[in-house]
Amino acid sequence: MTIYNLGSINIDYIYGMPHLVCPGETLAATRFDSALGGKGANQSIAIARAGGKVFHAGMIHRDDDNWLMDMIAAGVDTHFITRGDIPTGHAIVAVDDAGENQIILAPLSNASLTEDIITSILTMAKPGDWALTQNETNLTAPYLKAAKAHGLLICYSAAPFVAEMTAELLPLVDLLIINAIEAEALSKAIGKPVDHLGVPHLIITRGSDGADYVGKDGTYHVAAKPVQAVDTTGAGDTYLGYMLAQLDQGVGIADAMSLAAAAAAIQVTRHGASAAIPNIHETKSSLTANLTKA
Repeated sequence: MTIYNLGSINIDYIYGMPHLVCPGETLAATRFDSALGGKGANQSIAIARAGGKVFHAGMIHRDDDNWLMDMIAAGVDTHFITRGDIPTGHAIVAVDDAGENQIILAPLSNASLTEDIITSILTMAKPGDWALTQNETNLTAPYLKAAKAHGLLICYSAAPFVAEMTAELLPLVDLLIINAIEAEALSKAIGKPVDHLGVPHLIITRGSDGADYVGKDGTYHVAAKPVQAVDTTGAGDTYLGYMLAQLDQGVGIADAMSLAAAAAAIQVTRHGASAAIPNIHETKSSLTANLTKA
């Protein structure tokens, strides 16, 4: 099948820092880089590198086509990306020596999508395909509602997390992947435990403590791979992209979670977001190496 991702595209400005900046503090960076980013773009690249077929829909400034090269090289179809006069979204990413990060987003063109992009996607999409989106663009709710009515399966990446929007969209969602902090906030917003949401597939990621699955395929906990992280930016996007690509290819939940965990483990040992995402061959090789070592 095919995955249609209505997602953000950012230019990331990445600063290595001795520690994350405190209020009122001025601190010199130890390194600087710029790269393609945005949760949407990261997830599309992860899907493609995991072997999935993905179309990305979004918007950039008309002079910024060069920033799409990494997506195209990864195998992402950029047919639905439009160009305009609004600056491409960007993010200021600070990463400390422990690999933790702070991110400031400027949505810009990501917040300027028009509804004809939804019409274009659904003209091509077929029932049983997947619709994916995040909270870094406008049109999140209209896209998911239209896609559901068209017969698509829905994967919602509820980040940056907005509890009220997530609660509103839950009846549409087939696969929801949230982290432990988001799960706690969502539970408070809806007044019941998240394992009673009624979502067919719910995954709660817990960083180095692995991830939990609750859904129609049972209950699972899959441990994270122990690694020394240098940069956690994009780890969640890597996990989601791998998870969705495997489910779309008919892989079972437990095996898909193991592969997603392996990919995220590799990704956090490298600097950057999308550039650090491993391909499917490298990820599978890491699982084989772990089994051989064990």
